[in-house]
Amino acid sequence: MILVAVGANLASEGRTPLATCRWAVDEVASLPGLRLCSVSRWFATRPIPASDQPSFVNGVIRLAGTALPLDLLRSLHRIEAAAGRVRGAANAARTLDLDLLAVDGQVIATPALTLPHPRMQDRAFVMLPLHDVAPDWRHPVLGVTAMSLLEGVAGQEIEAL
Repeated sequence: MILVAVGANLASEGRTPLATCRWAVDEVASLPGLRLCSVSRWFATRPIPASDQPSFVNGVIRLAGTALPLDLLRSLHRIEAAAGRVRGAANAARTLDLDLLAVDGQVIATPALTLPHPRMQDRAFVMLPLHDVAPDWRHPVLGVTAMSLLEGVAGQEIEAL
């Protein structure tokens, strides 16, 4: 099971953030060796940390396939660039954000890639859509389910679109 978070809060190529997220799902699903299994509901969330940026649209997709994690991360970065993403300051507004959350229970800690994503369990905008697509998923380091992790972010504001 491969889990990817999808988010945006700026228009791109004349598309709304939601349209960009949907476009990105199609792009990721078309990568060689991957099959799209499910797409979460879409959610609106305020930026974290709090700022005057526009709200984000967020979701999670579940895929199956044999992609190597680092190769997949590079492909996700190419899709972000195609949507006009320019990497700059941390937590800046963006046209597209694709985060590789988890790949088949692998635990990786390198300068280029950390799996599972190191902050995913702290973010309702990741955990609620992840629960939509993989309610029984278990964090390979913490050993707890998506449902348990979701309970830990219950106070964060998130709204289904």
